[in-house]
Order: sequence, then structure tokens, then C-alpha cells
Amino acid sequence: MSLVIVFLKVRGHMTIKVAIIGSGPSGFYTADSLLKSGQDVEVDIIDRLPTPFGLIRGGVAPDHQKTKKVARAYEKTALNEKVQYFGNVDVGTNVTIEELRKTHDAVVLAVGAPTDRKLGIPGDDKIGVFGSADFVGWYNGHPDFTNLDPNLDVSSVAIVGVGNVAIDAARVLVKTPAEMAETDIAEHASVAVQKSPLTDVYMFGRRGPIEAKFTNVELREMGKLENCLPVIDPNQLPESVTGDWSERDQRLKERNLATMREFLEVEPTNKGKKVHFKFFANPVEVLGDEKVEGLKVEKTLVEGGRAIGTGEFYTIDCGLVVAAIGYYSIPIEGVPFDLNNGIVIHDDGRVEDGVYAVGWIKRGPTGVIGTNKPDGEIAAKQILEDINSSTKAGRNELNSLLAERNVRIVNYEDWQKIEKAEVAAAIGQAPRKKFVNIQDMLAVLD
Repeated sequence: MSLVIVFLKVRGHMTIKVAIIGSGPSGFYTADSLLKSGQDVEVDIIDRLPTPFGLIRGGVAPDHQKTKKVARAYEKTALNEKVQYFGNVDVGTNVTIEELRKTHDAVVLAVGAPTDRKLGIPGDDKIGVFGSADFVGWYNGHPDFTNLDPNLDVSSVAIVGVGNVAIDAARVLVKTPAEMAETDIAEHASVAVQKSPLTDVYMFGRRGPIEAKFTNVELREMGKLENCLPVIDPNQLPESVTGDWSERDQRLKERNLATMREFLEVEPTNKGKKVHFKFFANPVEVLGDEKVEGLKVEKTLVEGGRAIGTGEFYTIDCGLVVAAIGYYSIPIEGVPFDLNNGIVIHDDGRVEDGVYAVGWIKRGPTGVIGTNKPDGEIAAKQILEDINSSTKAGRNELNSLLAERNVRIVNYEDWQKIEKAEVAAAIGQAPRKKFVNIQDMLAVLD
């Protein structure tokens, strides 16, 4: 018996304790890679919200339920006996990075890029100007943005940006109730969109259709909407895709160009709304007194891949502006940060001894969900290269710290109860009715 006890003690010292801050794709891919390594690991995934999955829940468009199904793979990771989910724990408030470095062998930053890049033009502080992170969070039921309350009692909206986030926002604004019936859009957003007298959405890109960042699946959807016509100037569509692109990018841009040409053939009959694709257009000022009344735009030319102003301007009337020009990471106390690029300072993901970065906090806000997978694999490999034994207490000490501070931890089983209550409350064909504030989530557990 004594020999067994000694063996277990020694083995316990070998268990590498890893804390992952953030439960989005990059965090889960890191955890999964650690588990698949075959090494003896204990992984604690910590998130500020009770709900896991990051942008899968709070960023992916509510009408893209197939995309959200990747969470099923993450659930298998979360239910592994070597993994514990610490939801409703705010790193920086409830526990510090320094404390996690003392309790765990490795700390992985997987916090993403939760804020917006600002427009940086006169008038961008007017009432009715929103960043896409806030606006998308609002219609997705993210607790931080439940009370955003954008005024949709407007006839036209301007969206600055020509990427997937911009096109998601446009689509959600113009889809019919029937088209949104099988989505998990937040109820407050659904009501506001359905009541809105909106007829026109304008999307602005400084460069041309070739440089637009849409993936083709998202772009094609705009030509298949029940009550909305995609509008594009045929003179802005080039004959062919030219430029120094990779083979993959060349194919994507050719498909996008073909899709935009198909928009010219969409039958306008019985379409009550329009989405206008405005290329070679650089917004330079938000117009109005206190509230948004319009947008002043400069026409551009593209030279050497850069948008050059022509000195020719026009304005459009609009009551709401959404800036979808990129997300930005927030500096983390105690971690070196590159303010210019909005990422932590790192060497291929290694930040400091025992601290690693993955996902958007490492690379910036680029790519799709699967782009985060290699980051997780790299981080897991680095951790196992750098650390081969442990004397840290890990999860046990973290639990004790949080208990002393009366922090209400939401574990994965608790999250499953919250999810079950959301599914049970679903209306009609919707997959769930989201809780949009933390108090209501925790009330399910009391």
C-alpha cells in the first residue's frame, strides 16, 4: 500500500497544471491539443462569463446555426476528466495573472479581441455610432451589450467595412421574421429589428470589390434574401481579378466577383429593402448634431493596393452607423502589450516564462474559427517543451482562492443546466431563448 501512495505522490508532481484564460475556440483548441499530447496534464479553462465558447455564442451570426455546432467538439473537451471549467471568474478582478502563475505551471492567454477599432473620423462619437463588437454582441444577447439599445427607428443604416462581420450585421437587419425563425437572436434585438422601418443598408469599402474580405458563402446569401435586393454598381465590377494573390485568394476573389455579377440579375420585384455595396468609398465624417444624421464619403482610387482619396465627396442620409473595421484586444495587467497592433508582445506565442498567447490576442483579429487551431497546437507543444515537471497546486489552490473570495464559480455542469433552461424556453422554431444577463443565468442554478 505504501508503495502505491509514493507512486501517486511522484506522479502528482509530474502532472502539468495549465490555466487557459478564455473559453473561445483558441482556448478550447489549446486544451484539446494538451489532452491529445498523451502527457499528464490538468487543464483549467477560465472565463469571465458563465457561458463558454466565446465568439461561437456571442459573435457568430444567430442565423448561422451550423457554424455554432463546432461547440459540440469543444464540449467533449470540457467534459474530459482532466479539464475543469471556471465560468463567471474574472481574471484581473477575482484572481490575478500573477496568482495564476503561482498556482499553475503555464498560463495561456486566449482572451480574443473584445473591443472595436474606432472609425477615427469627426463625429464618430455621436449618438447612433456603434462598433460592430458592441452591435453584434447586442443582437447575440451578450450580457455586456444587453442594454446597448440602438435606435432602429430609422430608414437607413450605414455599415463601414466589407468583411463577414459587416455582411452579418447587414443580413440580420434585413431578414424577414420567417427567415430568422430558426435562429437564436436575442429577443430584444428581434423585436427592435421587426419593428424597424428600415429600407436601406449601405456598406462602405475604401477599396474595390476585389479587395473585399467576404467569404463567398456569406456573400452568396445576400442574393437569396426574401425581401432584400443587393445593389451594386456594375461599373465597379472589373472584368477579371488582377493582382499578386495566392492561388487560394485568387479563386476566392474570382468566386466573389462572379457572385457580385449575379446580384445584377436578382429580380427586384417585391423586394422592400436594399443593401447597397458601395466600393471605392472612404467615410470621412459622421454628420448631424448630437445624433447621427448622415455620412460624408470620399471617393477613392486604388493604387498599389492602397486607397487614395480623389477629393470628390458625397453624402448619404442615415440614422445609425456601425463600424465593422476590425476588433481590438484590451491590454492585460502584468503582460507586455503592443498598443499599435492590439496584441500581446510575444515570440511565436511565448510571452514570458510560463505565459503563452493564442488566437486573436496573439495574431490580431484575422481568420475564421479554424484558424485558431494551429495556435492551440503550437502552444501545447511549447508548454510541454518548456515544462516537464510540476510542484504547483493548480486547480486545488485556485478553488481555495476563489472560495475565500466568495466567487460564484459556474462549472461545466452548471452551464449545461443554464443551456437546458434556454432550450426549454425556446419559442417556435428557435433553438433556444438566450439569457442575456448574468443574474438570470445564475438564478437557474439557485
